Amino acid sequence: MQWQRRLMALLLVSGLFAEAGGSLASATASKRLTVVTEQGDTLVDTAAPEGSRWCIQWQHSVEHFTVLDCYRNAAGTLLLERSHQPDFAAGLGHIFGRGEQVSDGEGGYWINAINEPVANNRYVLRVGSEAVNHRVIWPDGEHPTVSLSERAAGQRVTIALSSP
Repeated sequence: MQWQRRLMALLLVSGLFAEAGGSLASATASKRLTVVTEQGDTLVDTAAPEGSRWCIQWQHSVEHFTVLDCYRNAAGTLLLERSHQPDFAAGLGHIFGRGEQVSDGEGGYWINAINEPVANNRYVLRVGSEAVNHRVIWPDGEHPTVSLSERAAGQRVTIALSSP
């Protein structure tokens, strides 16, 4: 009886994917990184297959050094993977139990292995001025850097990992 319920559940899920024209593998592989303003303007829309990595980089508004929050598509989940912070300035720092702090060898530090899922695969960011220069960068350089501040300073944008 138990195996019959499992088989029915498997068939139901398989049927849903078949009806949608895909598979579980294609559902996670076909994700896209998007950044969209409240007005609906698309600032970023690029393929983000399984394992893709990107960072939000900006200048700290008080100390004026560069901060990075780096994300990854982990099986279709938007994951905050790591963060780089050159100093323990206002609003920054390592929280015990949330990743592992290691020296970057230049006076700053990385917080590695945060691996924190972002709720609903999306979050809202209020984009800073051009002096702050919020931008999307790709660590491997596979896409050009996109300055969100040049196009949406002072606005709220939604950064999401979503299906096409």
